[in-house]
Amino acid sequence: MTDLQIKPRDSLANTAIPGLSRVMSHVLSSRGVTNANTLQYSLKQLLPPQGLNHIGAAADMLAEAVTANASIVIVGDFDADGATSCALAVRCLKAFGLDEVSYLVPNRFEYGYGLSPEIVGMAAMRQPDIIVTVDNGISSVAGVHAAQALGMSVLVTDHHLPGDELPTADVIVNPNLVGDRFASKNLAGVGVIFYVMLAVRAQLRQMGWFDQTGIAEPNMSQYLDLVALGTVADVVPLDQNNRILVQQGMQRIRQGKACAGIQALLTVGKRNPLRLASSDLGFTVGPRLNAAGRMDDMSVGIECLLSDSFEQAMGLASELDELNRERRQVEQSMQQDALAIVEKIAIDDDSSPTVYCLSDETWHQGVVGLVASRIKERMHRPVVALAPGDGEDEWKGSCRSVDGVHIRDVLARLDALHPGLMTKFGGHAMAAGLSLKAKNLPRFKTAIEQVMDEMTKGKDWRHVLWTDGALQADELSMETAEQLRQSTPWGQGFPEPLFDGQFEIVESRVVGDTHAKLRLKPVDGNQVIDGICFGYLDTHDALPEGIVRVAYRLDVNEFRERLSLQLMIQHIE
Repeated sequence: MTDLQIKPRDSLANTAIPGLSRVMSHVLSSRGVTNANTLQYSLKQLLPPQGLNHIGAAADMLAEAVTANASIVIVGDFDADGATSCALAVRCLKAFGLDEVSYLVPNRFEYGYGLSPEIVGMAAMRQPDIIVTVDNGISSVAGVHAAQALGMSVLVTDHHLPGDELPTADVIVNPNLVGDRFASKNLAGVGVIFYVMLAVRAQLRQMGWFDQTGIAEPNMSQYLDLVALGTVADVVPLDQNNRILVQQGMQRIRQGKACAGIQALLTVGKRNPLRLASSDLGFTVGPRLNAAGRMDDMSVGIECLLSDSFEQAMGLASELDELNRERRQVEQSMQQDALAIVEKIAIDDDSSPTVYCLSDETWHQGVVGLVASRIKERMHRPVVALAPGDGEDEWKGSCRSVDGVHIRDVLARLDALHPGLMTKFGGHAMAAGLSLKAKNLPRFKTAIEQVMDEMTKGKDWRHVLWTDGALQADELSMETAEQLRQSTPWGQGFPEPLFDGQFEIVESRVVGDTHAKLRLKPVDGNQVIDGICFGYLDTHDALPEGIVRVAYRLDVNEFRERLSLQLMIQHIE
């Protein structure tokens, strides 16, 4: 395993933000926030929809469809962002008064990703006037062409990076289109369709639709629970605009105003919605929703989010919970296989490969992305994990990257040097996917290593765990933990505060086979605090003892309605 160093970020202890505590001032200023007003997160501060290119045309198209009672099919994706996007689009269009709206989501194991010609064929059986893609479509050149050839109009809403060739859709809304002037390029797919629906509602209002029909004009904030979930679960950077969307959605959930599906998923995940943190969406709700697309069919997840009956939603959430248990078992087995492969490769900082490309004929294609993430976290290198696809001659791969290595650009470079080696690819800076023929797998492994070597030449691979420094003894408190929990959403690009300090281990024991459950006392204080380090014995032979330096997050543990301070330990040295 590569060496890891704990280092505090540049000291900003003297940077005071009026109205905030020392800890909050320190943490936020190191993330570029210098004004307490930034934490207000008012909807009035959202970037206006008009900033998105072509959103006016999209609004015209869908508003006309609503008033003409046209037929629309939403084509989603099989992850949490796709599921929330799909549920939001269906809910909004029905609230606007459209009767004929339905959805399709590709089964990962039969059709793969996006608006493929095969999915168009399924949609055509419903005879829609319009196909709307959510969280996909920007790379669906053949699918869009097939739909238009059958007389259907196509609206693409997506956030993925476009390739060299754009589909000939009637309208495309994507903040990452070349030349798009929208200030936030980090919208998730659910954020894009939310903005589109804001514009559609405005257009219908201008047309007098709600007055003429007597339909109550919907308050769009009621859908922000879905936006928050999809945004956090898709791990897009939480810039200021995304933090507004997430914070507003989380406030609705805390107020008991979430849709029945999200309430049910929190219930099966044993999370209290009144005390919701963004991590609950990312590590409790999101994985259960994603399990449907990874192990079975995302329609189960979408139906859960579309349900207005808590009892019905609980039944579907229980199905998702069981699928998530199955996913964990499969992932654990695959992760052990992957680690065995990695151990055969040089793994010190000087000789580790620039990319780990791992494959196994027994692996599950729905779980390779999670395995790639786990190995990346452990080895601090980009990882590509591949498994057999549906056809005898196909393999599917998921890529996960580290800071400073844009993995989609790596795949694009590979494709330029070796045209046809991959049948398709796409994604973001930190995560991407690809497909290739089985016969090309050995060539692909060699090629991606060569391209990665070329594109990362001179990169310093030493892994540093950056922290927000040490807390004073009186700051190790429930008050600080609650303040950090409630003040702002944390996530990608706006990391949850990580502190470090020296502690004496008072007591230690093993829980759950490999987790270290500790009782710790700060060396400069007297209080004894609970802490847990998940998976500690996966990489250590014995429990820690004596005086240790710990990198940790402050958390509030809730057990039988009793709240207590807990350190979520990320690293011990």
